[in-house]
Amino acid sequence: MTETTRRFRPFETHLDEGRALALLRAALAGADDGELFLERRRSEVLVFDDRRLRTASFDASEGFGLRAVRGEATGYAHATEISEAALGRAAATARLAVREGGGVMAPPPPRDGRLSPIPDADPLSDADFAARVALLREIDDCLRGRDARVVQVSATISAGMQEVEILRPEGLRLAEARPLARLNISVIVEKDGRRESGTAGAGGRHGLRSLIAPERWRALADEALRIALVNLAAEECPAGVMDVVLAPGWPGILLHEAVGHGLEGDFNRKKSSAFAGLMGRRVAAPGVTVVDDGTLPERRGSIGFDDEGTPGGRTVLIEDGILTGYMQDRQNARLMGMAPTGNGRRESFAHPPMPRMTNTIMLAGQDAPQDILASLKDGIWAVGFGGGQVDITNGKFVFSCTEAYRVRDGRVGAPVRGATLIGDGPTALTRIRAIGNDLALDPGIGSCGKAGQWVPVGVGQPTLLIGGLTVGGSRMRGN
Repeated sequence: MTETTRRFRPFETHLDEGRALALLRAALAGADDGELFLERRRSEVLVFDDRRLRTASFDASEGFGLRAVRGEATGYAHATEISEAALGRAAATARLAVREGGGVMAPPPPRDGRLSPIPDADPLSDADFAARVALLREIDDCLRGRDARVVQVSATISAGMQEVEILRPEGLRLAEARPLARLNISVIVEKDGRRESGTAGAGGRHGLRSLIAPERWRALADEALRIALVNLAAEECPAGVMDVVLAPGWPGILLHEAVGHGLEGDFNRKKSSAFAGLMGRRVAAPGVTVVDDGTLPERRGSIGFDDEGTPGGRTVLIEDGILTGYMQDRQNARLMGMAPTGNGRRESFAHPPMPRMTNTIMLAGQDAPQDILASLKDGIWAVGFGGGQVDITNGKFVFSCTEAYRVRDGRVGAPVRGATLIGDGPTALTRIRAIGNDLALDPGIGSCGKAGQWVPVGVGQPTLLIGGLTVGGSRMRGN
């Protein structure tokens, strides 16, 4: 949103900026760092399921969080009332972490003249309520009319706007409006008593118009139905240690979970990450370069500045297989003697910031994707992923595939169901044997959880061949 249309102006409607700055400075006297984070959030979710509107919710909230940091200690207080009285109480509470003082205030974030990667858009104003419900009903009718095997359709439209202002003790004041939109379609098909599902979605930091255009939602509906029908024809997945080809785009969620969290600064400072102490050493196969980039236009994880005021950036984490960087907020960067990278993020004003990913991507290589598949002698081609679990301390992961195929002698065979990929991130990185030239980003559907906080994120990767992953299935491997 532009300054003229932005509705959240807390220093015009709730607080005197001079008095707020004085209270913030008093709370941070003798501290190392801190800020006042103010937020207004509005969101709407419509869910059409089983031929009717099941959910119609609208939420609105606003409030502030005040943080004082000294060393490893953090004092944090928040309130839903934006007023001088509430701010004064919060300042006294946050001040407890500073105690007798003695800290040296960290330098302020640099000012950044780049254009924000977030467009001037408000998803909540792109279509009225009746039009959104009519669209969801049209999606339902379209899929049911497309194939007689369709027995269930669920479609969801979510739209939101987060408006933030940050006031720092040196007087720096930043403001940003962050739209977020998403359309998700799920379909269940049935044949001979067997049911399978398929899901497709898209979204990002933009308005709803591009998502609800007929050519866009029809393509998503077609994709959801295609995946469901593929799974309806799938065979049981064999189990065993196999080579695996990962498709480009959304399968980057494996990279995000198995590798990305282990490269966040707090886990490395506390030495709880499998990558702790490995800076400058080889952690991946040659050719593997991984970046976290919050500056990509309209991507779900993109930010103009993080929730501490540091400009969003592009951080090279692994370059040609060598560990070169971590994702840092201000506190962990200072304690580790490194520079903040624009990765201090929080779910809302009620949460303190911590190092979090934005858009985490493995860059393209030189191999043609068709050649990578042709080189697979006996393994699995994993096209889509669902849920997964990861242990940050050792990088061990388990991911379920929503679309996968058996490959023998370079030929793609029947789809398989029940496939899970089991391994550990550090080892998987060293077993990458081929990197495609077809880098793709995910469709804009990801959210990441950490320490009870959820934030929108993006992932991406090219086609990858990884050797020797354990594939869990429902039958033993064989001919």
